[in-house]
Amino acid sequence: MTAFLPPNLLALFEARPPIQYLPPVEDLLVDKNAKRAPMTGVAQYINLFEDPKDTPAKIPVVTKAQAKEEKRRQKEELLAYKVEQGIATWNPAENPRASEDPYRTLFVGRINYETSESKLRREFEAYGKIKKLTMVHDEAGKPRGYAFIEYSDKAEMHTAYKKADGIKVDGKRLVVDYERGRTQKTWLPRRLGGGKGDTRKTRESKAVIEEKEMQSGFGGGYEDRERERSGSRDRRQDSYRNGGGNDRDRRESSGGFRDSRGSSGGYGGGSRDRYGDRNGGYGGDRGGDRGNSRFGSGGGGSGGGFRSGGGGGGRYGDRR
Repeated sequence: MTAFLPPNLLALFEARPPIQYLPPVEDLLVDKNAKRAPMTGVAQYINLFEDPKDTPAKIPVVTKAQAKEEKRRQKEELLAYKVEQGIATWNPAENPRASEDPYRTLFVGRINYETSESKLRREFEAYGKIKKLTMVHDEAGKPRGYAFIEYSDKAEMHTAYKKADGIKVDGKRLVVDYERGRTQKTWLPRRLGGGKGDTRKTRESKAVIEEKEMQSGFGGGYEDRERERSGSRDRRQDSYRNGGGNDRDRRESSGGFRDSRGSSGGYGGGSRDRYGDRNGGYGGDRGGDRGNSRFGSGGGGSGGGFRSGGGGGGRYGDRR
């Protein structure tokens, strides 16, 4: 690229001459030809060093986040180990409290903790004769929220399976299903990583999240609307301060609504207007005749308008 530059600019890119060598003013402090002193070792100073065995081990510094992560990892490993052991030892066929026939047994979940066995029996006796009803409790005797109902006939169990799903007992909607533990080989309970559907905790957490989202959504929408209103109000005030508004200037400059005699469209006259005739608008112009008014005419005058009379022009027409 520099080859295409003119000579006056090309001179700026020329290399400078090399720096002239000058001998040092003083001699070197170290004589390269002089005899050097012999090198000695550090063996005589080893006994002065600290023994590595006497040095205490470095204490590792664990942050709060690292300790929390390590605790969570250990908890997950312990839980996974317990699940593996539970899967290996789980056998629903050996449950002494199980019903006789799994194909006549109905599972009922999401039961209110305050619902009694007698009330649950009354609700499900409407679908058939109950042979056995077992409500599951924990080691402390508290209900777990689900039960197994064995009917005397398989058809009655199918009737309850179809009709009892979603009924409300003590303010809770029940969910029903057939017994899967002994009828489905690959089935696992929820405590072993299986199960079906969500739990009470997940439903409660979802409800709390949805409520927060709704509250934040309504609040945010109101704030956004207020912000938009204040912004538009400020813009209108600025436009009025700067000269009465840009829209008004544009209308006046183009012969708009404020000029009734201009050549452009609007309430006034013009050569071609959407709401008027070819010779005028709502009010007509000076040259308009009596019969060309679209909306009405008067007994005399120059142009017709909404209210044309026998005298001068209409209300929106030209005023002499």
